[in-house]
Amino acid sequence: MQTPTPTPPDGAEPPRIPAIAAPGSGRRVTVISSESTAAIPVHLLFRDATGPNRVVPAADQAVPRPIARPPRQAGARTVVEAPARPAPPVDLRIAERPGPVLPGGAAVAAGLLALAGCAALIWRIGALPRLVTVLLRLPSYPYHGIGLEQWGLLALGVTVVVLAFGGLGRGRVGYAWVLSLFGDYRGTVRRTGLVWMSPLLLRRRVDLRLRHWRSEPMGAVDANGTALRVVVLVVWRIRDTARAALAVADHERYLREQVEAAMVRVLSQLPADAFHEDAPTLRNAEAVGDALTRLLKSEGEAVGIELYSAQPTRIEYAPEVAAAMRRQRVAAIDARHRDLVLTSVVDAVEDTVHRLTSRGLVELDDYERKALVKDLTVAFYTGRGTGEGG
Repeated sequence: MQTPTPTPPDGAEPPRIPAIAAPGSGRRVTVISSESTAAIPVHLLFRDATGPNRVVPAADQAVPRPIARPPRQAGARTVVEAPARPAPPVDLRIAERPGPVLPGGAAVAAGLLALAGCAALIWRIGALPRLVTVLLRLPSYPYHGIGLEQWGLLALGVTVVVLAFGGLGRGRVGYAWVLSLFGDYRGTVRRTGLVWMSPLLLRRRVDLRLRHWRSEPMGAVDANGTALRVVVLVVWRIRDTARAALAVADHERYLREQVEAAMVRVLSQLPADAFHEDAPTLRNAEAVGDALTRLLKSEGEAVGIELYSAQPTRIEYAPEVAAAMRRQRVAAIDARHRDLVLTSVVDAVEDTVHRLTSRGLVELDDYERKALVKDLTVAFYTGRGTGEGG
């Protein structure tokens, strides 16, 4: 049988025919090819060829190279790694530094002295009421009016009194003040007790204590797309008061939203349960908590939050799929139990037959051995099921 070869038009170059080297011989086999089709070995058109033939590519044809792939273990589950995301940028201009503060006792003393000076000036110019001078047994002076100099001294004294007593504050353990003036950060005061800060500065109290936040059940999905409800416990505190107060509008709301985003990102990498294989799941609360903590630490540095731990306290299926997943879990447990029972029955049958034949108690041919194995399997399996059911 001959294969017809199309005749090229006049002036056209006939198609180049690459060759095939047959294994074990120097014979070259013709290959059919054209501009619109790939190279087809002629020997594939016939079924009498024995053994695979090696195709020799043309000079202008690229030889594909095999892609080296790492060996995959049987039963292993591929975990999709989340792409690395850059952490929020940190404004280096906003960093905590000590703010202007004075001991409160000095401010009280200055205010009392200024108040006493104002009272003495009023008494000296005769503006003090006569009843007060009589009660205090002070000599009285005639009142001739208040001059410009006296008005200046009184204004200065009143200003000192207002500034001295208006800037007093009580520092508490676990709290700090963030000071700002016309939107510019002026420092942070962490001192406790009676302190004095300029009353012209805007104060914002920040809680420095260690705090924990237990979230409400939040929605998420696992690697299989199954709806989940997750409760997370977050332990954190404020480390940089300037960033917590000025770098974000509400650092507590920011933390809550970041927890929800990180939880969705982590939980979508693994299934909640692996019913028919031994694979990592979301039931490993320690691993899930470590992944959440690592993500949230980088997110919290930009706003001055130091996060200690983010641990899921409850991971359960959503109400709309809980019943179906519970049935699937029960079925998987039952299948695993049946497999264990069957394995133990087969081992018992094998041991029994081996003992009977090795001790010469019975001599069995293939048919009798199969019948004995069948009867023993039914007996052992029935007895095991009856014993466990009772």
